[in-house]
Amino acid sequence: MRLVQLSRHSLAFPSPEGALREPNGLLALGGDLGPSRLLMAYQRGIFPWFSPGDPILWWSPDPRAVLWPTEFHLSRSMKRFHSRSPYRVTLNHAFGKVIEGCANDRHEGTWITREVIDAYHRLHELGYAHSIEVWQGDSLVGGMYGVAQGSLFCGESMFSRAVNASKTALLVFCEHFVQNGGQLLDCQVLNDHTASLGAVEITRREYLQHLETMRPQKLPQNFWVPTTLFMPRG
Repeated sequence: MRLVQLSRHSLAFPSPEGALREPNGLLALGGDLGPSRLLMAYQRGIFPWFSPGDPILWWSPDPRAVLWPTEFHLSRSMKRFHSRSPYRVTLNHAFGKVIEGCANDRHEGTWITREVIDAYHRLHELGYAHSIEVWQGDSLVGGMYGVAQGSLFCGESMFSRAVNASKTALLVFCEHFVQNGGQLLDCQVLNDHTASLGAVEITRREYLQHLETMRPQKLPQNFWVPTTLFMPRG
């Protein structure tokens, strides 16, 4: 196994099975963040992640963290909160504000640089990247964004500026996703937060098999049209 240098003149990626074991999943470096390359990466179970000032690094970890949306863990306290939630949740109403929120919500620094923001904004304009927004009144207090691959959604990042805001985004999206044929959320790498919400680890091979099966499966034609998913009760 060796780290592969990508060419700017070719969109080809090496097989994810050739990724390094340490650091786990590092597959390649270089290339660019153009829409064609990003889409090629996601179609093959690969995603970019790198620190500012470093070359673009491409990853396909093993194991892979995923969340089956029907297995979202709704704690009793979150269930009580959501039953009287003050939040309104929308889909694709403010992609730019959500990705900026994710970039600014990292006290230890962020990989979501201006280059990354612009790249995913282009994917959004092309209909591949999507956002879920959580509003309290007219203020955006949380949200998440990611890239659609048929009935699989690759979650990239989320942020929260108010209690349970990001959990609300994920909860409401999971419910809407399942109701319309969505099957799996990619969480990339497991952490304490995603594990507490029901995310689990599967092998990279299993993930790639799910991706191959789910990517051609189309959600309803109007699924990603900007809409309101949830309104406060009362």
